[in-house]
Amino acid sequence: MGIVKIDDTLHEDLRRASGVMCRSINAQAEYWIKIGMLAEANPTLTFPEIIRRQMEAAALPAGVVPLLSGGTAS
Repeated sequence: MGIVKIDDTLHEDLRRASGVMCRSINAQAEYWIKIGMLAEANPTLTFPEIIRRQMEAAALPAGVVPLLSGGTAS
């Protein structure tokens, strides 16, 4: 674990998005980083395709959207 310096505007975007997505600011940053890395590694895939493949990798059936309970996602 380490400290990453980010622009104040990006931090504000993270804060806003984390509230909408029911994630902590750190969890939102991790999500954006992971999706960004997957998008760079797979430039021909769309966002929905990346998400579908991640769901499949987690052994979730197609079309299943995990429900959030208690305001957190695992």
